[in-house]
Amino acid sequence: MQITYENNIIEVEKGTKVIDALKKQIDGSTTEIIACICNNNVRSLDYEVNEDSKIELIDYSNPEGQRIYIRGLLYVMAKAFNDLYPEIQLAVNYQLSNAMFCELEKQITTAEMMKKVSERMREIVKQNIPIRKVIMSNEEAESFYEKEKTIKGRLQIDLKHKKYVSLYYCEDYYNYFFGVMPISTGFMKLFKLEKYADGFIVRYPSISNPNEIGEFTNEKHLTTMLNEYDDIYKLLGIYTIHRLNKQVELDNAKRSILLAEALHEKKIAKIADSITKNRNIKMVLIAGPSSSGKTTFAKRLGIQLQLNGLKPKTISVDNYFVERDQNPVDENGEYDFECIEAIDLELFNNHLTRLLNGEEIEMPDFDFKVGTKRYNGNKMKLEDDEILVIEGIHCLNDKLTASIDKDKKYKVYISGLTVLNIDYYNRISTTDTRLIRRIVRDYQFRGYSALHTIRMWDSVSRGEKKNIYPFQEEANSTFNSALVYELAALKKYAVPLLEEIDESYPEHTVAQRLLILLQYFEEIPTDNIPPNSILREFIGGSIFEE
Repeated sequence: MQITYENNIIEVEKGTKVIDALKKQIDGSTTEIIACICNNNVRSLDYEVNEDSKIELIDYSNPEGQRIYIRGLLYVMAKAFNDLYPEIQLAVNYQLSNAMFCELEKQITTAEMMKKVSERMREIVKQNIPIRKVIMSNEEAESFYEKEKTIKGRLQIDLKHKKYVSLYYCEDYYNYFFGVMPISTGFMKLFKLEKYADGFIVRYPSISNPNEIGEFTNEKHLTTMLNEYDDIYKLLGIYTIHRLNKQVELDNAKRSILLAEALHEKKIAKIADSITKNRNIKMVLIAGPSSSGKTTFAKRLGIQLQLNGLKPKTISVDNYFVERDQNPVDENGEYDFECIEAIDLELFNNHLTRLLNGEEIEMPDFDFKVGTKRYNGNKMKLEDDEILVIEGIHCLNDKLTASIDKDKKYKVYISGLTVLNIDYYNRISTTDTRLIRRIVRDYQFRGYSALHTIRMWDSVSRGEKKNIYPFQEEANSTFNSALVYELAALKKYAVPLLEEIDESYPEHTVAQRLLILLQYFEEIPTDNIPPNSILREFIGGSIFEE
């Protein structure tokens, strides 16, 4: 539906649905509105306000708008599959570059199938069929599910976690989806289905250009990493919240913890073996987005390297910032500490070269209060059986270590890529998982509130997109720091912090999304989490804490 509005805000009278108010208010610039925010809560367009309100409109340029578009697109796809192939179980696995990767259970994806489903999806979109939200009590839902056993794709839900169950209906098709849905199928006009690996991808527009299907980049390392963990957890039977909760109920939480931690240790040992086999390698460079667990990973990798006869020596890139008066500024005139030009590249490369030549250097300690390097007699020399381990956001960018030959460098990309899903159709966002990690860590170790962490998260994400993600395919190895049990363990730490953010704050929309996600998890006691676990970096009690 094309409507116009001004400054993203409209006024809606008590007892009026937002969609009805939109039809009356035509003033300003034209765009496609998909949902709204009322009192810092994301609402659908058929939301009826209970008092006179100013409503913020959401289009695709808003991250919440993109989430809702993707959710609606997946719903339309699921309906199309159900219409054409009701006997096939569809699974939405994870997000790739401007696309969602899906698989069919026990079924080969064919080009003919993709063509038929795409055609059916376009028919559904063209018909602009209403999508209705129906709320049921637990008793009604149990009875409903019992009667409708033959219909695929319903949520395996643990009803005790919710007071009611909401389902989305479109004609005779129903399904559960986590979050607000578009009010009709006509919103999801831009999409493309393509065969990919053992399944297919559903492509959609990027936020930066909502009028075109976004470019798809084949990120081989990322896909391999996700598939590896996805296959393992499916083999272990722990790939949805429902199945994880069953493990907790059966008092098998310790088993889930041990399996997840063993997987990490096995992968870290494999990376260490790969490094050790190549005697030319003199430095390991580790990079990844915020809250990936880089510090603990580097420590654990160092232990494995020692078992292989190599002694790790660490250098902190943070000590090599340029002098404050030389630091670049961003478009707002603020110091940009995340750009690579904020690093004294000449000095850093000079020190690396001298170390690899067997010389001794005096390393700087950067004084962040005054913005200058200090030299406090911190000397370093690299022996023949020692190897440099360097961790930082620019470590995959060759510009950081331009003076060092490529055959002497080994790059590791680390990220917490969630493979646990709510159910077959509702994935858990990797970004949301990292944000929950960051909220807990910021409070535990830095005294920051959840409100503070959420406020600065967009800035963190922008820095990652610019400085980390473009270089991830340069890595020699990748490491997925996600733990299948982690949200169940983080729940008791995160929930009280998120509950402090009430409706008076714009950040309430994010806090509510995270709270609703966490409510699905049975809490896992943290006593059984090993002291060397990456999760200890966020909750405390790490053996590596200094």
